Amino acid sequence: MIVDGANVVGSRPDGWWRDRAGAARRLAGELVAALVEHPADLASALLGAPCGDGFSLRIHLVLEGAARSADLPMHSQLVVHRAETDGDTAIATLVRGRTGDSVLVVTADRALRDQVHADGATVVGPATLLRALPA
Repeated sequence: MIVDGANVVGSRPDGWWRDRAGAARRLAGELVAALVEHPADLASALLGAPCGDGFSLRIHLVLEGAARSADLPMHSQLVVHRAETDGDTAIATLVRGRTGDSVLVVTADRALRDQVHADGATVVGPATLLRALPA
């Protein structure tokens, strides 16, 4: 799974614009909690189909701008990409590099959705991810 961090953070009107690094840290914390609790449940909620207990989920969180400086909680299945330029380019590159793997991209950016879908990825919006994260 590849998460457009800026897009997901920006979908919540919680004052993220005042502290972009803090918002990225909160999102990473929620992703780590999902990976610790039961990653198959997160994947099942996102894919709309059950995933067995042996299911392996790796999350790539792409951060850009001020969020890149965030000190984040870590997990062995969370890979943080601090985009050198824009997050969309980094995400598109990650999708193209995942030949043979099933890839789910979380973003609401229409142009990016079209691009990664054309490259074989499944796409869901930020609200789908946020509903699937543990409370």
